Amino acid sequence: MKTDEDLKNDIITALKQVYDPEISVNIYDLGLIYEIKLDENKKAFIKMTLTAPNCPIAYDLVEQVNNAVKDVPGVTDAAIALVFDPAWDKSMMSEEAKAELGFL
Repeated sequence: MKTDEDLKNDIITALKQVYDPEISVNIYDLGLIYEIKLDENKKAFIKMTLTAPNCPIAYDLVEQVNNAVKDVPGVTDAAIALVFDPAWDKSMMSEEAKAELGFL
């Protein structure tokens, strides 16, 4: 059986397959994922944000995250919380994302 740390790593791998449609970078490297927690039943709780609060595809992106996390073997369910505190900014991006977008 996988440990919680293994499952979190698998969740991160799955989240790296979800891309912001307006920016050609995955949501994890963009810094949109604030928290990943698992309960004792292996239900995943994800706190995420968007690059802008008025994002027109917010619902679709949250649904993509929900489906990606639920598809991870060992995860029993997923709950996604969309938050805007703290507000997202470019400093939250990974070095890879910054390089890809020309911020380095």
